[in-house]
Amino acid sequence: MDTQTAQARLLDAAEELFYGRGIQAVGMDDIRSASGVSLKRLYQLYPSKESLVDAYLRRRDVRWRQSLESHADAQAAPLERILAVFDWLSGWFGEADFRGCGFINAYGELGATSPAVAEVARAHKDAFRRYLGRLVAAAGGEAWLADQLTLLAEGAMTTAAICGSSEPARQARDAARTLLEAAGLK
Repeated sequence: MDTQTAQARLLDAAEELFYGRGIQAVGMDDIRSASGVSLKRLYQLYPSKESLVDAYLRRRDVRWRQSLESHADAQAAPLERILAVFDWLSGWFGEADFRGCGFINAYGELGATSPAVAEVARAHKDAFRRYLGRLVAAAGGEAWLADQLTLLAEGAMTTAAICGSSEPARQARDAARTLLEAAGLK
């Protein structure tokens, strides 16, 4: 099996298991079994569990942001792009395997003991906030509005994970519309 295929299989298994069960609950042998990649090859590609976690989170970041941005950027009007972020969140929250934000989860599990996990989680959240900042700027809004919209989205992620419902996305979307109107953006 070539390196690219082995990495993809390992990262697919890591994503399913780490996101589904939690990072600390999953051992490298679990990843080996789920991926079909030998333990020797796994450790050749990812010399430690931390390096595998780092690769899993970095790939998840790219995929998550690409999916979100593709959905929101497809909207014609700047304000609709902002609200589409919350529509995308609603769809994500409604997925059968939704367990909340993988970065919040990873940070909660390992952020205090793993500087690498803390850094990846912060980078993901910063990138999300910057994206909302670009959307707000395109709509003629000020930076403070992006900060508040980010908090609405982040709160919706956590609430949806805890309550097992996509309803927090709708509530956050309604609050976002109110903020946009209060900021004079209609």
